[in-house]
Amino acid sequence: MASQGASPAARDARASGRVGSAWYALAVLLIIYGFNYADRYLIAGLAEPIRHDLGLDDAFIGLLMGPAFALLYSIAAVPIAWLADRYSRITILSVGCLVWSLFTFLSGLANDGWTLAAMRVGVGIGEAAFVAPAYSVLADRFAPERRGLAFAILGLGIYLGQMGGYVVGPAIAAHGDWRDAFFWVGGIGGAIGLIAWMTVTEPKRGVHADRTQAQPVERPALWTTFLTLWRRRVYRQMNIGLVLGTFSGTAFGMWAPSLLVRRFDVPLAEATGLFGTAFGLSAIVGMIGFGAVSDRLVRRDGRWPLRMAAIALTIATLSITGATLAPSLTVVTLLAIPSGLLGGGWAVGVMTPLQQVLDDRIRATGTALFTLVNMLFGMLTAPYVVGQLSDPLGGEAQGLQTALLIVIMAGFPGALLLWRAADELVRFKRTGE
Repeated sequence: MASQGASPAARDARASGRVGSAWYALAVLLIIYGFNYADRYLIAGLAEPIRHDLGLDDAFIGLLMGPAFALLYSIAAVPIAWLADRYSRITILSVGCLVWSLFTFLSGLANDGWTLAAMRVGVGIGEAAFVAPAYSVLADRFAPERRGLAFAILGLGIYLGQMGGYVVGPAIAAHGDWRDAFFWVGGIGGAIGLIAWMTVTEPKRGVHADRTQAQPVERPALWTTFLTLWRRRVYRQMNIGLVLGTFSGTAFGMWAPSLLVRRFDVPLAEATGLFGTAFGLSAIVGMIGFGAVSDRLVRRDGRWPLRMAAIALTIATLSITGATLAPSLTVVTLLAIPSGLLGGGWAVGVMTPLQQVLDDRIRATGTALFTLVNMLFGMLTAPYVVGQLSDPLGGEAQGLQTALLIVIMAGFPGALLLWRAADELVRFKRTGE
């Protein structure tokens, strides 16, 4: 009798062996996101042994961390998101996981810097298939008042992945070679991609639409979508604020392991283990806490997610500045805690209200365009700029420290823009402009 009362979608899911639960989908996406970030942070965690083994300088390591990975990631994300607005998002992100895992595995076979750079390009193309489809899937799985928590839980994958790159990668390398870490992460990631494709159900679009829509309308062209969104002041302010905060945080996140090894002359596994664990665990707590508090406060005032993001980004920027100048590994580890707690959630305060600015018919594309700008001017450039500044400033510990201090300052104007965007969001919801 129970099966007779089930919805057609639920019966179809059971018949295909797939699971229609929103929480199951979120759990699988979280695991995939963790491997997504572990793949990219392996370069950060293993930069020193890679640099010495392949004879590379800081500028080339910055190329591996930034442009080699992020350039095609940024470009490919938009057409992939365009497809995700039209075809199965679960299939697209699962195939992407298989692709980036394959290239992660192949990274372990590289014998020179340019071969490794080519493999990082492949990783970036594969990873471009995840973020926009994943946010779109969750927006159709969770009602607007629950999305803050859902997005925060998904965001845990960032810090689980960072811990994987910082802690697990060097630990594997300590018992073998830096290449072994790429083999393990690539192999397991590929298996997770297959599990997602076989078990997660594609949700119906627009189930939890934020605004009433009449009959389905034709989706606008990509350039038209971008121009329409960029004319909205709130979209611009949120995007530029996110870029500046990402520029600051990514620079520190990617180069911190190398800075610690050079400044304090400790084994890689020890430096990354202490810092990575303290930062990662506190970031997980901060991410969950930010999402839960954001969902509660947004019911009182829709400006709070962005205001919280601005405050958290300001304090996180102060914390990583202090960590860059810290006199000992112990002080760095202590400063990693507030850096993680506040740096671990602020982006949720941007991505959650972003969904209110986007129509569900262009949600994946709009998110991808938002992410494209962030990747091109935040994640892509930050590690590369640090590497380019470090060598002329003397390289090694002093040059890297000075380069980081210059780049980290971008977090402060980013926080100011997010604070202003909070008021602009209220105006947008009132006028639609």
